[in-house]
Amino acid sequence: MNIHITIRSLLTAACAALSFAASSVSAQSYPTKPVTIVVPFAPGGTTDILARAVGAELGKALGQQFIIDNRPGAGGNIGTQLVSRAAADGYTLLMGTVGTHGINQSLYPKLPYDPIKDFAPVTLVASVPNVLVVNTAFAEKNKITDIKSFLAHVKANPGRLNMASAGNGTSIHLAGELFKTQTKTFMVHIPYRGSSPAIADLIGGQADLMFDNLPSAIGHIKSGRLLALGVTSSKPSAALPQVPAIAQTGGDLAGYEASSWFGILAPAGTPKEIVGKLQQEISKALSAPSVKEKLQAQGAEPVGNTPEQFAAHIQAETRKWAKVVKDSGAKVD
Repeated sequence: MNIHITIRSLLTAACAALSFAASSVSAQSYPTKPVTIVVPFAPGGTTDILARAVGAELGKALGQQFIIDNRPGAGGNIGTQLVSRAAADGYTLLMGTVGTHGINQSLYPKLPYDPIKDFAPVTLVASVPNVLVVNTAFAEKNKITDIKSFLAHVKANPGRLNMASAGNGTSIHLAGELFKTQTKTFMVHIPYRGSSPAIADLIGGQADLMFDNLPSAIGHIKSGRLLALGVTSSKPSAALPQVPAIAQTGGDLAGYEASSWFGILAPAGTPKEIVGKLQQEISKALSAPSVKEKLQAQGAEPVGNTPEQFAAHIQAETRKWAKVVKDSGAKVD
């Protein structure tokens, strides 16, 4: 009896050792073919911009192509669900966001994936402030030059302003909902399938305002096509130092903060060795002066933390945004 147990134990240990050795060899040779990074929003937005920056650096470091696959729709749920069901082999990754992994489970009654159980966090790529931008013609017509004049106009015209967003559940959407809650105002939310088409309509005059992620809006701000009124971080962004933080307005907006973040995740069950290899290479890329300076110039602050730190961040953000969704009464439009 004891001999049988001993043999069984030895076989179990041998299998475990072989499995570990196989995964180690797999991690060392990874990747042996192109890797897909799914972006759950349309091209041109901040999620897409950061995914392409990371993908290009990973391609150089690991000698394989990292393909960006845009799968927009349902506030990021379509692309995120796709990755949650992909093979856990490191060849399908997700550029997740505060929306897909911090907000949506509180906003959608039936989320088609579990943001905690279905994913293996790799690393937080960057944190990004949002920026309140308005159509320049709209601003000139209504004599809007700053947050105070904007707020006065919103209060005088309840329900008459169209607030564009990159989709339901995005930080762009919730930043607007938090603004409405704190100021007791009402603006009509118009969700799009990504930041880029929303910005296009904002510039074209089909929408009046947007709390966009700074990297996807900064070029339009600098060109004069959009007027920036304030950033959603607690202090001004180094990328746009002349634009104040909305919270600095004081009054109803004291303490207002609604920034975004973006990170790489793999399907749950992806070997830890592959997750670790990806984290190390992404962290290394984000520390490179050329990449760091490029992202900071767009208003993104590179991070590159450990999988454990990223997992803890996701859980903390889920609790934070659950309260915002509840307090604002935000709903899927």
